[in-house]
Amino acid sequence: MKTASQLKKFFLLAGDIVILYAALYLTLVIRYRALPSGFLWQGHFAPFSIVFAGWIVIFYIANLYDLKLATNNTRFWQIIGKSYLAALLFAFAFFYLMPGISIAPKTNLIIFIAIVAILLASWRQFYNWSLAAYLPKSSIAVVGWSDQVRELIEELNEKKHLGFKISFIIDEKSGTEGYSGVPFWRDYGKLTELVRENKVSTIVLSYDPHQSQELRNSLFACLPLSVNFISLPLFYESITGRVPISVINQMWFLENLSEGGKTIFDTIKRFADFCLALVFMLVSLIFWPLIALAIKLNSAGPVFFIQTRLGKNGEPFRLIKFRTMTVAGNDYAPTVTGDKRITAFGNFLRKSRIDEIPQLVNIIKGEMSFVGPRPERPELVSDLEKNIPFYRERMLVKPGLTGWDQVSGEYHSPSQPDTIKKLQYDLFYIKNRSVYLDLSIVLKTIYTVLSREGR
Repeated sequence: MKTASQLKKFFLLAGDIVILYAALYLTLVIRYRALPSGFLWQGHFAPFSIVFAGWIVIFYIANLYDLKLATNNTRFWQIIGKSYLAALLFAFAFFYLMPGISIAPKTNLIIFIAIVAILLASWRQFYNWSLAAYLPKSSIAVVGWSDQVRELIEELNEKKHLGFKISFIIDEKSGTEGYSGVPFWRDYGKLTELVRENKVSTIVLSYDPHQSQELRNSLFACLPLSVNFISLPLFYESITGRVPISVINQMWFLENLSEGGKTIFDTIKRFADFCLALVFMLVSLIFWPLIALAIKLNSAGPVFFIQTRLGKNGEPFRLIKFRTMTVAGNDYAPTVTGDKRITAFGNFLRKSRIDEIPQLVNIIKGEMSFVGPRPERPELVSDLEKNIPFYRERMLVKPGLTGWDQVSGEYHSPSQPDTIKKLQYDLFYIKNRSVYLDLSIVLKTIYTVLSREGR
């Protein structure tokens, strides 16, 4: 399953690279009205290769290699547009600001911009369509029926470009007759035959095989068919980037969160947090008086907003931010979309994430990290952990300035359904945290800030 997804991403990346160089070649043909000579091609190849490498990084930061985003809808084309604009700015900066570049391709760059825009848009539209309509689907079977399986079916129906097709569901005990046109079977004895007939590559286990000897025998009989077996939580996690709260238990945490094995990573991360926070603090201090003056002129009240939050293992600490809301009449309830308490300058601070800068103090003190779940107020945690399973477990790591939930592309309100989604993202991060994932989150946060998508 993972190999097929990686191949699709590799094919997408390879296609982008081919398009970039093809656009450069066509540019030279159109510009000079002849096939480019070896000297002309070599003169453009090296500098443009550097530009193309920057473009690929920009596309990655913008999630354009995330198959979950690869669908021809409005949001996708908005992201494509913003990414292309950022890539253009990078190209202009490279050719006109970097010393030592032997060419200054003003006309060539304009022609290239037009050609690559058409080719990239066409290629991406064709690729997204192919994922949903043409590229072969991985046939999967699901053992056991639950609300989470229903949600999985809806997720895959909505995102056909992910390349999965549920061929059938089998569960002897369920009273359902099927869902959304997916065939439903009740006889575990038919499992091997159904797997062979439907050319199933992966069996997703929503039901614990330990509870049924017949099911274990049927699954064992499928081994010669070269089938992959995967639990529902792990499969759900792989296609959504979230951990399904409703189907995990305490054993999931014991089996998946080996915190002792993260000691070296946490030590390196703490050292990096301290050094980077100290540097950013010293660089930004010169701007603090100007920000403070603007806050004061915009509305009455203190410069800083200080509030008790819960950190790692539920330890309380005093979080500090630049104030972005009015003080008069503020009940300090959780922020909502279009919140009237946010001042005009406060809105700018939030969009640019400048209001978060004082939290560098919290990072230096070791209360926070750059990357981790967002810290919550004690009273909210007290209420939420009564209604949401494993909510307190999101505090197994230090809270962060940004996190996996913040770069998910979704806005989550304080409502309970959205809070559950945030928890799902947080648990995914806690389980999978690594240098690579942290770096990916930081880069995508930079994109969010530059595109002014913050809240």
